Amino acid sequence: MQTLTSAQVTDLKAKLFRGFADPSRLSILNALRKGSLTVGKIVKATNLSQSNASNHLACLRDCGLVTRSQKGNFVYYQLSDERVAALLNLADELLADSAKGVYECTRYEVSETEK
Repeated sequence: MQTLTSAQVTDLKAKLFRGFADPSRLSILNALRKGSLTVGKIVKATNLSQSNASNHLACLRDCGLVTRSQKGNFVYYQLSDERVAALLNLADELLADSAKGVYECTRYEVSETEK
C-alpha cells in the first residue's frame, strides 16, 4: 500500500467518522455493542425498517465496521473489531462531559440537502 499524505489520512479519518455520523448506522452500531444480532433483531432494537437496516448494514460491512456470519438459517452481524465498541464507549464518556455544548451547537446541524 502506498504511503498516504497527511491530507489523505485526514480525509480517510473523516470518511470513517461519516460512517458513525449517520443516525441509522450509529443506532445499528450501538445495538451491536451488546453482541451479534440478526437483521430482525437489529430492526427491533433500532426501529428501522428491514430494508433500511439492510442497506446500512451493507454500508457498514463494506467499510469494515461490521462483519456477518451464517449460523444455520440465520445471518448474524457483529462489530468487526472491539475498538469500534471502545470508540462508541469513549463517545458516550465525552458526551456525558460535553452534552450541553453539543446540544447547543448550531454549527453541526444537518442541512436539508444531507437529509
